[in-house]
Order: sequence, then C-alpha cells, then structure tokens
Amino acid sequence: SKFVNDKWMIKNGFLNDVQEHKPWWWNIKVQKLNLSAPLILLPEVSCQKAIEILQEKGYDQAPVVAESGLILGMVTLSNTLTSVLAGNAEFSDPVTKVIYDQFSKIGLEDSLGKLSCILENDHFAIVVHEQMQFDGNGSSFMKQMVFGVVTAMDLLTFVSRNDKQ
Repeated sequence: SKFVNDKWMIKNGFLNDVQEHKPWWWNIKVQKLNLSAPLILLPEVSCQKAIEILQEKGYDQAPVVAESGLILGMVTLSNTLTSVLAGNAEFSDPVTKVIYDQFSKIGLEDSLGKLSCILENDHFAIVVHEQMQFDGNGSSFMKQMVFGVVTAMDLLTFVSRNDKQ
C-alpha cells in the first residue's frame, strides 16, 4: 500500500529521509535552484489568450491563481490545444476548463531529495512560499505565493552543472 511506501511517505511529509546512500545534492534546499519567477494566469483568461501568452513568452505551462492567491491548478499548452481540438473546450472558455487541478506543492526550504520523490510521479511541482498577511482589521492569515514551477529538467540541470564527483 502507498502508506508503507517510503517515497509516498517522504512526498507527503511523514518521513524526512529514508535513503541510506544519498547523492550529494539530496539535502540541498529547493531555493538553490534559482528558479525564474513564473508566469501566472488568472482564472478568467480564455483558452485562446492562454495559448497566445504561453507561446509568446516561451512557456509550456503556467499556474492558474485566483485573485485571492488560491492556486487552482496548472494550465499546459498541450492540454489546452488537445482539449480545444477534441471539442472538450472552446477557445473562448476560461482556462479553468482545461487545468490540471491535481498537482504537488513544494516549499523553498524543502530538500531536493523530497523534490526528486515528487518528480518520480509528477511532471512538475509548484514551488510555494507561505507569507503572513494582515487585513484592515489587523487579522492575520497565511497566504501561499507561487514562487516557481520546477520540473525534472530543472533538477537534472542543477545536478549536472554542480556535480561534485
């Protein structure tokens, strides 16, 4: 079962680390990847506009984030095009019709080892940072901010550029 699977336990924060022979990069923090700021789309952006923006900016994917800061999911160029061409979505539909709403989040302080476990099953992880915010009444709340999107290629590039062997 997944509940006794060490990789599942690490990915979901129940175990810190179980790998005995860790590579040199295993405990390095995600923030060391020096990710560029992500392109973020609001939920009302149309599929047509999302395709145009992604192509113009040279991105394959972008997080969809509500004005409130709630991360709704990830829109990808290929999924958007496939959905429209298959007739499951119209160019005029909002991107929320074609988003992946199942995704993994990882923090800047998490290890590249944890990221590696996530990327074994997922194509990407959304890097988030929690920030305390205050409203006009002085009430505080935690808000997650999208700091980046990380893929296996980002991890591989970091490891190959910094290989200590």
